[in-house]
Amino acid sequence: MTNKYLYITLLAILGFNSEADGQTQQLRSTPRLVVNITVDQLRSDYLEAFAPLYSEGGLKRLLSQGKLYVNASYTFAPLDRASAIAAITTGTTPYYNSIVGNQWLNRETLRPVGCVDDPKYTGMLTAETASPTGLSTSTIGDELKVATGGKSLVYAIAPFREAAVLSAGHAADAALWLDDVYGEWCSSIYYLMNVPTWLESYNSQKAPRRKIGHTVWEPLDDYSASFNYFLQTSSGKPFRHKFTGDYRFVNYKESGLVNSDVTDLAMHCIGSTAMGSDNVTDLLNLTYYAGTYGHQRVTDCQMELQDTYMRLDRELSRLIAYTDHFIGSDKVLYVLTSTGYSDVETADYDTFRIPTGTFYMSRTAHLMNMYLGAIWGQGNYVETTFRNQIFLNHQLLETRKISIGEATGRAQEIVAMMSGVRHVYTSLQLLTSQSAQSEKTRNAFHPQRCGDIIIEVSPGWRVMNEDTQQSEVSVASFTQFPIAIAGAGISAERVITPVTIDRIAPTIARCIRIRAPNACSSEPLF
Repeated sequence: MTNKYLYITLLAILGFNSEADGQTQQLRSTPRLVVNITVDQLRSDYLEAFAPLYSEGGLKRLLSQGKLYVNASYTFAPLDRASAIAAITTGTTPYYNSIVGNQWLNRETLRPVGCVDDPKYTGMLTAETASPTGLSTSTIGDELKVATGGKSLVYAIAPFREAAVLSAGHAADAALWLDDVYGEWCSSIYYLMNVPTWLESYNSQKAPRRKIGHTVWEPLDDYSASFNYFLQTSSGKPFRHKFTGDYRFVNYKESGLVNSDVTDLAMHCIGSTAMGSDNVTDLLNLTYYAGTYGHQRVTDCQMELQDTYMRLDRELSRLIAYTDHFIGSDKVLYVLTSTGYSDVETADYDTFRIPTGTFYMSRTAHLMNMYLGAIWGQGNYVETTFRNQIFLNHQLLETRKISIGEATGRAQEIVAMMSGVRHVYTSLQLLTSQSAQSEKTRNAFHPQRCGDIIIEVSPGWRVMNEDTQQSEVSVASFTQFPIAIAGAGISAERVITPVTIDRIAPTIARCIRIRAPNACSSEPLF
């Protein structure tokens, strides 16, 4: 009897150990490569409308074979490409990651600065300087580097400098973008001290500058040229664009053709650096373009837009086929989302008697100086304006012993009475209180990079800076975009529950079993 019980006990122990080994093996089967794809200005309505133009291996595969969240949104406004990508990679808002936009006002010089401008780090194959030092939190790539002791490979490739740098983060092996002047893939000495041989060879053969002289953008095929989703009868007009002049590479980067360059370099990077070839997870951040050509109105470039979506699908199909072949479909995790749709069309509201107007920032600053001068004596209480923000003269206020709270409160009073104003927030309000009404504005605010007064005008109204002639139209409507997560054994599911973009970073972190970025407090999507 004793031997029988001993035999059963040994079997139980061996079975337990076998089960434990199986669980351990399962826990270790993380993806070898994460491909984090952000498509600038991707929209769900266009994504679905152009579906007849897609192949089976690109957008259709990503949207049907993984988890598709059809109702994604950002938790802050306003947003642009820079703030959107920073939110995706950090899993938090500008309130924490400090990227309030592509530009902000330097309080010391009162001049706009780019979000990745950094004269300490000169460009490599470009005259532009760049670093991620303006990003004040860690990214998913940073945490991957920390978790693996630097063994993971992390690269970012984008047509645009800010997209490449902000998706690369602080610890990446390289951020690569297309230079506006020379048309070559370039980087910063922050990441690289020397041009890698594989990048040098790629530029010498396939950089846009090698082909721009004979490059013509026209419909991809007859089907693309004849398909017409839009209602306007004039939209079926064929197009043919050449890229010439000083801004030829800028224009090229805002065309449907640039996505082929992103895919080509991505595949070259994977092959040359052996990404995904071992059991240490690597990360490749890619930015594609799905906006209008040259930031025109949709009505002015409808055929170009649908051709852009068709080409985007083809490039994603090429990329997926490549990674499936060389790494394995079960070993690559794909994440697809959008920067949101921040570009607002210039609508002719006056013609159709739709309520609209213009809010003039410089005129408001002049009136505010007069109003505050009548209370505290003449002076330039407003130092400057930038976008929809008013910057007060802190030095003058301190000299006259006027508190910031009192000055912003008085300024808020006069702005609130002006036509077209929907909300006025002071910096102290955004720092010390939180409400459902101010949540998106607060999330987009950062005390060192935003003004003392934030003005929100009514939808349809334009904020105009008379000094710089820059203007923005206020829109409160929501444009749908997706989050798709596929590959690496992810089961297919369509989720209509609204989700927010800050949940992408913790989801990737959970899939590859590392810590989420250090300012990310959102839950994973699954």
